Amino acid sequence: MGVDIGSTASKSVILENGKKIVATAVVDVGAGTSGPSRVMSEVLEKANLTMDDISFTMATGYGRNALEEADMQMSELSCHAKGAHFLFPNVHTIIDIGGQDAKALKIGDGGHLENFVMNDKCAAGTGRFLDVIARVLEVDVSDLQDLDAKATKDVTISSTCTVFAESEVISQLAKGTKIEDIVKGIHYSIASRVGSLAKRIGLKDDVVFTGGVALNKGMVRALEQNTGYKIHTSPMCQLNGALGAALFAYQKQRNLERKSKKLV
Repeated sequence: MGVDIGSTASKSVILENGKKIVATAVVDVGAGTSGPSRVMSEVLEKANLTMDDISFTMATGYGRNALEEADMQMSELSCHAKGAHFLFPNVHTIIDIGGQDAKALKIGDGGHLENFVMNDKCAAGTGRFLDVIARVLEVDVSDLQDLDAKATKDVTISSTCTVFAESEVISQLAKGTKIEDIVKGIHYSIASRVGSLAKRIGLKDDVVFTGGVALNKGMVRALEQNTGYKIHTSPMCQLNGALGAALFAYQKQRNLERKSKKLV
């Protein structure tokens, strides 16, 4: 089992024999909440299993060190690299937008993490930024991609600060700018900030977009325009870290089994 305890959501994946995804779960609350225990209960229920059936549990994400049920903890960077390589064997660049940070990872030919850059000091360019803007626009975050698709003109949101960007959005609303056009402008503002992170480590195909924000097709389009690369996504994008943790859990369990056989 892999458990990814993020800042705004908890995710879990159960693997069988390191290959077959048996069950997945996402709970929309993260570190310091009931999210981790709830997501584990949910994924076990979906798989019709109990914790006694799980051979090894690996935790990752912000809250990984607080998960008592975990056998081991692993860096979220390593888990993202592992999960993305499982889904996209030719991955060389990962762009991940989480609830409170954004990061770009450079991946080697074998799926190993070679380098990374991260923005974790400012909410701009993160899922939290989109939450703030959605609240100002009085829409649901899940509606942003559909609104983006209906945009008819380009609106520039130039500020790289969430507070100032919020003021820009309010100013655009006061001018009568359509919400659809503002949403597209916000997506391009985030793409510009996150795209610059990716360019610092050097973009190389395949470019894979992970994190919950990768479910937003408007953000995918904005990143493609900003980077000039085809952006690959998966329905598993939000679960990528948990998947990587589950893959590491399988490896650790196999290593323990080998050591046990040698001792015998």
